[in-house]
Amino acid sequence: MSDSVSDAASPSRRHLLGLGASLGLGLGAGLILPPGLRPARAQAPLPAIPEKDAVIAFGHVGPVTDEGWTWSHDQGMKAVQAAFPQAKTLFVESIPYSADAARTFRQFVSNGANLVFATSNYGDFFSDVAKRAKKVGFLECDGRTTADNLGWYYFAHWYPTYVLGVAAGLMSKTGKLGYVASFPVPSCFASTNAFLMGARTVKPEASVQVISINSWFDPQAATQAGVALANNGCDFLFGIMDEAGYLQVAQQRGLKAAMWNTDMRRFGPDAYVSSIVVDSRKFYVDQVGRRIAGTWTPGTTLLPMGGGVDRDAWGRTVPEAVARQADAVREKILGGYTPFVGEIRDSKGKVRVAAGKTMSDLDLYNWDWSIEGVTGLGA
Repeated sequence: MSDSVSDAASPSRRHLLGLGASLGLGLGAGLILPPGLRPARAQAPLPAIPEKDAVIAFGHVGPVTDEGWTWSHDQGMKAVQAAFPQAKTLFVESIPYSADAARTFRQFVSNGANLVFATSNYGDFFSDVAKRAKKVGFLECDGRTTADNLGWYYFAHWYPTYVLGVAAGLMSKTGKLGYVASFPVPSCFASTNAFLMGARTVKPEASVQVISINSWFDPQAATQAGVALANNGCDFLFGIMDEAGYLQVAQQRGLKAAMWNTDMRRFGPDAYVSSIVVDSRKFYVDQVGRRIAGTWTPGTTLLPMGGGVDRDAWGRTVPEAVARQADAVREKILGGYTPFVGEIRDSKGKVRVAAGKTMSDLDLYNWDWSIEGVTGLGA
C-alpha cells in the first residue's frame, strides 16, 4: 500500500472530456442527479475533520498505468491531492474480486481512512466492510448498495455511446459491428445496446457481435477478440477495455474503432474514431471537500454527459459530415432528448420496453438484457 503515487506516464494528446475549447464539453458542469435517482434517505452527515487529519483511500481494479479506466481515476486522486495538500491519500492497484478485496478495504480503515472510494464494483467485499466501519464514508463506482455510510456513483455512458453508434453506422460499410466486452454485466449491456441503437438510426440493418474476455484488462485476450471479430467480417470495433489491444488490430486491418476511458489514438491513428472518456476529478474533489467540512452523506450519483463522461475529440480520419451528424445527435441529447424510448425488443424478439415508454436512467444503469441485433453477450 502506498500513501501517494507519482505521475503515471501520461499518453500523448489526452483529451479527457474533449478538452479543446472548440469542443465546449462543459468540464465545469455541476454534478447532476438524473431523473429517477434520488439521494439516500435523509440522515446526519459524518462529522467534520481537519484537513491535516483527513485520510482518503482509493481501491483500484487495475494498474494506474493502464492508460484507461484506472489511470482516469488516478487523475481524480491527483486532483484531490492538489485541492487538499494536507490530506493523506492511500491507494492500492489491481485488487482482485476475492476475499483479498475485503482485506484491502479493512486495511484502509485500519490505516485511518475517513473516506474510501472503490473505483469498481466489489459488491459484498466492499459493503461488508462499510457495515463494520460506521464512522467512515464509502463510495463504490458502479455499486448497487446503499447504507448510512455507503453510496455509489457511475457515469451515464450510454448517451455518448449512442452518439458513437451513429458515427459507426455512418462509417461501417458492412453494418457488422464488433464489440470486445469484459463480462455480461449492466455496463456492457447498456454499452452494446446503446451503440447498436445509435448505429441503426442511420444503418437499420446494422448488428453487433460481442466477444467477452472475462477481464477488464487483458491486452492479449482483447487483441485476440479483435482479430476474431475482424475475421468474422466486422469492419468497426468497439469495446469496454482499459487498453488499446483491439484498436491496434483495427489499425493493422484497415478497420475503424472506438475506445473507452481515454484518448488512445496514438495506438491506431488511422483507425481511431473516438472514445468514451470519463473524468471523475470534480466528483472526487467535491466528495472529499464535503467529508472534511462535515456535510458528507452517501448518495447515488450518475455523472452526466458533459459533466463527467463524453465522447473524445474525433479522430483524424472521421469525415466532417459524419462528425457533424453525430454531434447534432449529441447536442439534441444535451438539450434533454433521450433516444431510449420503446418499442424495444430483446435478442429473442420479446417486447421489453413498450411503445412510447421511456427508459429511465436507473433502467439504463441496470440494463441486463441484449436488444435485438446484439449477439454473444447473453440474456
